[in-house]
Amino acid sequence: MACRFNGLPYYMYINCRCLFCISYIQTYIRELTFSSNTKMAMSPTAMVARRALAAASQGSHEGGARTWKILSFVLALPGVGVCVANVYMKMQAHSHDHPEFVPYPHLRIRTKPWPWGDGNHSLFHNAHTNPLPTGYEGPHH
Repeated sequence: MACRFNGLPYYMYINCRCLFCISYIQTYIRELTFSSNTKMAMSPTAMVARRALAAASQGSHEGGARTWKILSFVLALPGVGVCVANVYMKMQAHSHDHPEFVPYPHLRIRTKPWPWGDGNHSLFHNAHTNPLPTGYEGPHH
């Protein structure tokens, strides 16, 4: 059976515990440890990578769901709350007036009328935000 991590970068294999991925991680650690031509001492970066990959290849799945549950409540929900507060504050500071209409010749070109309604309004026309070729429709709140 093929592993779902097959063909991905080496750091993605850390999350899998199948025999293929464990042997791939061990091979990668050996490549970090020794050069292909000569045996060399490992650099500090290679040593850190070796320790991280070796620890990941020996780990288990215990506590994975608990970790994601904690992260969801500690990071995701407050993050959504901050985004909601940001949008609310920006809406309070936003002016609801229309920008001045400038009839640019390359915008809102009508060569023939739309096949619905009066022929001048698009299918998803919003009178508050979409001007017609002649300008905005009447006064709004």
